[in-house]
Amino acid sequence: MFADSVELTVSSGKGGSGCVAFRREKFVLNGGPNGGDGGKGGDIWFRCDNNTHTLSHFQRKMHIKADNGRHGEGSNCTGKSGAKKVIVVPPGTQIIDAETGEVLLDMVEDTQEVKFLEGGKGGLGNTHFKSPSNQRPTYAQPGQKGETRTIKLDLKLIADVGLVGFPNVGKSTLISTISNARPEIANYEFTTLTPKLGQINIGDYESFVMADIPGIIGGAHEGKGLGIKFLRHIERTKTLLFMVDLASYRDLKEQIEVLKDEVASFSEKFETSKYAIALTRADIVPLEDIENLVTNFIKMSGVTPSKQSEFDFDTALPYFIQQSADETLGFEREKPYFIAPISSATHKNIDPLKYALFNLVQSDRK
Repeated sequence: MFADSVELTVSSGKGGSGCVAFRREKFVLNGGPNGGDGGKGGDIWFRCDNNTHTLSHFQRKMHIKADNGRHGEGSNCTGKSGAKKVIVVPPGTQIIDAETGEVLLDMVEDTQEVKFLEGGKGGLGNTHFKSPSNQRPTYAQPGQKGETRTIKLDLKLIADVGLVGFPNVGKSTLISTISNARPEIANYEFTTLTPKLGQINIGDYESFVMADIPGIIGGAHEGKGLGIKFLRHIERTKTLLFMVDLASYRDLKEQIEVLKDEVASFSEKFETSKYAIALTRADIVPLEDIENLVTNFIKMSGVTPSKQSEFDFDTALPYFIQQSADETLGFEREKPYFIAPISSATHKNIDPLKYALFNLVQSDRK
């Protein structure tokens, strides 16, 4: 079961109490104090692990505690320190204060470890309180209490490209075609109920990650449909691929405007994201209609491409209009990087789409 948000309480361990003890041995008269110190309480740590992909294992854990320190003992024996508690989370997890909403930690890198709560100090044994005027101290320090905080764990998947589109527009089909992801695919809306990640390989040594989220409908940022719940999973992406259905009853201009408005209303971060547009289901639209639709759509988008690539396919889908990924050569961030009619079913323009997305991702990595 996928879970991307949980609330829980975490507590570091309490320090052990110091010991009150006196030396007692044969032939030793009036042995002095020798009570040992208490052990330190266990710390709370967070560790990021690529092998973890959900927060579902936290749903039944309302309170996570580190071990307490052991009490000190006689003969100046210090109590054992409490073991630290390591909480393993998937990459992209934010640790948020449940009361203030402040982001306390952002775990994004594999093997990243951060101490979150310090365990309580152990109390001093009575051997620390001996003095010429007090040679028989009969008291020791109690251990300090650990820290307790109520937090919220929010998972935001880390991907290079985020897919955005209406329900049943072909997002899952595309990501299953070009990546190792295997989402559920069916001919009805909201087939995708949880986010999916797919790795797209470019040759032997290069790759990028694509995120598929449930379809977005008008009013998604106000809570309609499933999109609002998962839009945050593409909030970290710097590149968005808007998928617009050529065969939909909705006008192409209406589709792209609704999608752009919804993501911009959800987060200001999307207003500065680079984006591209894929026109899906090109295999079921007559070629002459594709030409008219794409030409009008390009004019509506205001793209003046610095390069036009034409690809000679068996059924001729030549329209793959793109700008340069290098901003010094005229890339306009507020306009789509490319507009391409594609067909995941027949693989038309899929390879050009994959390489164009990789070029755009590479421009962000520089």
